[in-house]
Amino acid sequence: MLSLPALCVGTLARRGVLGTASIRAAHGHSGHVATQEDMSVPRYYDKRSSPLPDVPYCKELGAEQKALKEKEKGSWKQLSNEEKVALYHLKFNQTFAQMNRPSNEWKTVLGGMFVFFGFTGLIVWWQRVYVFPPKPHTLTEEWKAQQVKRMLDMRMNPIQGFSAKWDYDKNEWKK
Repeated sequence: MLSLPALCVGTLARRGVLGTASIRAAHGHSGHVATQEDMSVPRYYDKRSSPLPDVPYCKELGAEQKALKEKEKGSWKQLSNEEKVALYHLKFNQTFAQMNRPSNEWKTVLGGMFVFFGFTGLIVWWQRVYVFPPKPHTLTEEWKAQQVKRMLDMRMNPIQGFSAKWDYDKNEWKK
């Protein structure tokens, strides 16, 4: 005897809702296969440490660029400055000066650090106000003064310690 869910699954399977194509489409496999780039061939990169890459920046040339490459084979005196720059940018993406130009990344890093320090300061303030107990009475100034007076009255460490620095005749610290 078949149960109701088994009948529903059978109906859905016949209609193609539970087929492999629909399952692949539901999970992002809609016929598009991700290709992996071949890492064994040389690639273009801009680096200051190695300014001459293994391959040119533009691999596929358009009609204008092919005409410019043919013109390059002739005399360079006939080329304008714009054409020389265009030829340069066929081979390289950036000039060496552009690679050496400082970036504004330090602003982002510094801003992130300030946000982090500010958030940490808020957490510390919140803990001091709401989490930590109040300071003990033994840390108040009057308690510390009474403790110093008691130590002097008991003449603690009279040779090299605390009492050795107190003048008992004048009731003041020795100079």
